[in-house]
Amino acid sequence: MKNIVVLVSGGGTNLQALIDVQKNEGLGNGRISCVVASNHEAYALTRAANAGIKTRVIPRKEYGSSDEYTDALLSVLNEEKADLIVLAGFMTILGEKLIKAYENRIVNVHPSLIPAFCGEGFFGLKVHEYALKRGVKVSGATVHFVNEVADGGPIIIQQPVAVERGDTPQTLQRRIMEQAEWKILPKVVKLFCDDKIEVVDGKAYILD
Repeated sequence: MKNIVVLVSGGGTNLQALIDVQKNEGLGNGRISCVVASNHEAYALTRAANAGIKTRVIPRKEYGSSDEYTDALLSVLNEEKADLIVLAGFMTILGEKLIKAYENRIVNVHPSLIPAFCGEGFFGLKVHEYALKRGVKVSGATVHFVNEVADGGPIIIQQPVAVERGDTPQTLQRRIMEQAEWKILPKVVKLFCDDKIEVVDGKAYILD
């Protein structure tokens, strides 16, 4: 059974989607063994506790540099024997040392169809504001492996979502979460835990 460690910073809606799938149909050969938050106020910690999942907090503000924080985070991930790391609204950039240590074992969900509206600075409502400003007819979500480039790792699954006339960043954000993020993130986690994903030449493929 693979250990899934989820990193969070806020409300934890994507974490809740994973918890719900784990409870109802399971995450294949994996289970959420620990939730790690970057601050004590993250409501995601409450969601984890309600589900009986171990929690740990590594406050970013207690570390003077990103390297120190990376070392602390890496130490915890090693202690928890993480097989897969899931970024679920984790608002701290991962250091290169950690990314290399867990190459192709860290996944992130991004609220657009990469390469659109992604990269450094594109998170939260800003992604949807830019999508609406550009007038796209379709947006969606992408689950990808994490590498040293912001939103630049191998794409695993993408799910399109229609943009509707009259959408606000808030309504589009909610629809993309409900119709895409909360569906494809658990799907990717299950595929990974069942050894159904391989990366070849920087591209991810789902195995039959």
